[in-house]
Amino acid sequence: MTPEEMRDAPMLELFRLEAEEQTQVLAAGLLLLERNPTLSDQLEACMRAAHSLKGAARIVGVEAGVRVAHAMEDCLVEAQEGRLQLSPAHIDALLLGSDLLLRIATPEVQVAPVEIDALIAQLTAQGDAQVVAPPAVAPASVLPADTPADITAPPHTENRPPESGERVLRVTAERLDHLLDLSSKTLVEAQQLKPQLLAQQRGKRMQMQLGRMLESAQQALTDGAADPSVLATLTEARRLLGECRQLFEQQAGALDEFAWQAAQRAQQLYDTALACRMRPLSDVLRGQARMIRDLARSLDKQVRLQVEGDATQVDRDVLERLDAPLIHLLRNALDHGIEAPAERLAAGKPAEGVISIKARQQAGSLLLEIADDGAGVALSRLRAAIVQRQLASEETAAQLSEDELLSFLFLPGFSLREQVTEVSGRGVGLDAVQHMLRQLRGGIQLQQRSGHGMRFLLEVPLTLSVVRSLVVEVGGEAYAFPLAHIERMSELEPAAIVQLEGQQHFTHEGRSVGLVAAGQLLQCPVERTPRATIPVVLIGLGEALYGVAVERIIGERTLVVLPLDPRLGNVQNVLAGAVLDDGAPVLILNVEDLQRSLERLRSSGRLERIDRSGQEQGVARKRVLVVDDSLTVRELQRKLLLNGGYEVAVAVDGMDGWNALRAEPFDLLITDIDMPRMDGIELVTLLRRDHRMQSLPVMVVSYKDREEDRRRGLEAGADYYLGKASFHDEELLEAVAMLIGRSQ
Repeated sequence: MTPEEMRDAPMLELFRLEAEEQTQVLAAGLLLLERNPTLSDQLEACMRAAHSLKGAARIVGVEAGVRVAHAMEDCLVEAQEGRLQLSPAHIDALLLGSDLLLRIATPEVQVAPVEIDALIAQLTAQGDAQVVAPPAVAPASVLPADTPADITAPPHTENRPPESGERVLRVTAERLDHLLDLSSKTLVEAQQLKPQLLAQQRGKRMQMQLGRMLESAQQALTDGAADPSVLATLTEARRLLGECRQLFEQQAGALDEFAWQAAQRAQQLYDTALACRMRPLSDVLRGQARMIRDLARSLDKQVRLQVEGDATQVDRDVLERLDAPLIHLLRNALDHGIEAPAERLAAGKPAEGVISIKARQQAGSLLLEIADDGAGVALSRLRAAIVQRQLASEETAAQLSEDELLSFLFLPGFSLREQVTEVSGRGVGLDAVQHMLRQLRGGIQLQQRSGHGMRFLLEVPLTLSVVRSLVVEVGGEAYAFPLAHIERMSELEPAAIVQLEGQQHFTHEGRSVGLVAAGQLLQCPVERTPRATIPVVLIGLGEALYGVAVERIIGERTLVVLPLDPRLGNVQNVLAGAVLDDGAPVLILNVEDLQRSLERLRSSGRLERIDRSGQEQGVARKRVLVVDDSLTVRELQRKLLLNGGYEVAVAVDGMDGWNALRAEPFDLLITDIDMPRMDGIELVTLLRRDHRMQSLPVMVVSYKDREEDRRRGLEAGADYYLGKASFHDEELLEAVAMLIGRSQ
C-alpha cells in the first residue's frame, strides 16, 4: 500500500488522536525533566512517546512528523545514554517540537518547512546552545488561527485509554448526551408505576371493607333465621371474595417487586450513562503546568505548580467550561501574585514561587482551591484605585473592611494594572470568572493574607445533568431551590418577625435577614392555611442573605434537569424543569433571578407583608417520620397517618432517615428493619445515643415477625414492634395514638 493510499481521512484522524495523547505525555515528562534532568523513568517515557509518534507518522506518510519526532528521539536517547545533559534550552526545543508535532497532525493547520528545519537544527545542535523561549502561552500555537484565544490547553480527547487497561470504544459526545437524556427519562418514567401501586392499595382496602360488610350481613341474616339458600349464597360470596383478595395480593406483590426492580435498573442505567460523561480533572489541568512554565519564563519568574486531587471525576461539560476560568485565575496568580525572584529573596521567601490547585468532591459539588504564595493585594493600593475610579469616597473607602475591599475586584472592568500587557490590564478580570462560574450554577470566594498570597475558593456542581435541591410547596405547586444557594431551612415563629424600614425581618445568628413571601416572588396565589410556624428557606448569594417564606418544605431531592423548551425563551426566576418521584412536575428556581426580583420589589416599595395573624391561630399537628425502602409501604403508611390527622415526612432508608431526624423535629419515628445503607436497628441505635433524641418514641414496622426479631428491635431502643404481615389500618393508628396521642 502506497503512502498516498494510507493517507486517508480515518488514518489521519487516528494519527491526530495519537499525537494529542503522546504530546501530553511529552509535555508532562519534559516539565519534570526540567526540574531534574536525571529522572530515568521520565526520559524513557518521553523517548517512547517520540518513538511512537515517529512510527505513526511514517505509517500515515506524514514525512514532516517523522523528521521532527526522529530529531526529538535522538536528543532524548543521548540524554538517556549520558552523552547529553538536558538544559532549559533543550527543554524549550523539545517542548516546541511537541507543539510542532501536534500542529503537523492537525490537517487544517499549515506548517512551513522552514519551521521544521529550524527546530531540527536546534535539536541536533551540540552543547548548551541557547534556544529562543516560547511565547507566553505556547500550547495555543498548536491550534488553528481561528481558534478562540481563551482555549490554551490541548484539545480534550474522549478516547484516552484508562489506567486500568480496560477496553475502550470511541463514542461521540452527541451519542453520550443522547444516552444520558434517554436514561434520565427512563428514570423518571420508572416512577410512573407509583399511581398504579396506590390504586391497588385502594382496591385492597375496598375489598377488605366489602368483606367486613358481607360478614356483617351474614351475621345479621343468621340472627334473623334467614333462608338457608341466602346464607349459602353469602358464604359462597365470601369465599370468592377471599380468593379474589388472595389473587389480588399476589399480583400487588409482583407489581411492587417489578416497580422496585424497574426503578433500580433505571437508576443503574442513568448512573452508568452519567459515569460515561465523567472525566478526571487532570484532563483540563494537563496544559496548565506547561502554560505556567512558559508564562513564568516570559516574565522572568520562577514558579512551581502543585496539584492535588486531579483524579476527581467531573462531568465533561462542567470540565470544559472550567477551562477558561482556571486559566484566568492561574495567569492572574502568576502575573499579579508571584513576585520576581529578587523581590521574594528580599522578603525572606524562596526564589521559586508556588501556585497550588487542590480539588475534592463534597455533597455533589466540586470544590477547587487555587492559591499562591505571592504578595497578595496591597489594600492601600486597592483603596486608592477605588477612589480614583469614583466607586467610593475617600472617607467611605477608609472605613471598608478587607473583605469589602476585595469584593471590588469582582466589578466589571476593574484592574490594578496601570499598563496593558499581553497578560493583563485590559479590564477583563475576575468579573468574567465570576460570570462563567455562575453560568455553571457555581460561585467563587476570595481570601488573602497580605504578603503571603491569595486563595480562590471555587464551588461548582460535579454535573449539570442532575441538581441536588430542596423541594418546597408554594401556591399548591412544587418548586425546587438548588442546595448550592441554600444556607439553611427553618420554621420561624411569627413573633420573631419584625418590621424594619418597610420590610419584614427576622434575626438569624445575630444578623438581621429580610423576609419575603415566595408567592409574591413567583406570582402564585398564596394558600392561607393557619400554621403555628412559618417555613423559611434562607438563600445566599455572596454576602447577600434572604429568607423566603414558603407554604411547606417537602424535602431534599436529587432532580434530573430537564431544559425548558427554547421556544419559551427566558422564563423569569426559572432555571429548568424536573419531575418528582411521583411523576409530578417541578420547576427548578434560578436563585440569581429571584434575588433580582426581590431587589426590584424592595426598591419599588411593593413588598407584601406575610400574614402572621392566621399563622398564630393555627395548632401544630404532631409530626411522624416514616422510614422504609419500599415505596408501597411508605405511601400506605403516609396515607394512613395523614388521614389520621398527623403531619408525615418520609425517608427512603436509614441514612436518609437519620439526616431527616437531625434536620427537623418529629414526635414519632416509624421505621423498617431491612434497608440499604443503614438498617432500622442501626438507625434506632444512633438515635438512642443522641441526647437530643433519646426520648423520641420509636415504632418498628417489619415483615420480620419472629420473637427474636421483636426482641432485637426492642433491645435496640424501639418502644413498639408491629409486624407488617398482620397490621391493619386501625391497628397502626391505635399504636401511634398510644405512643404520642391523637393527632390534635
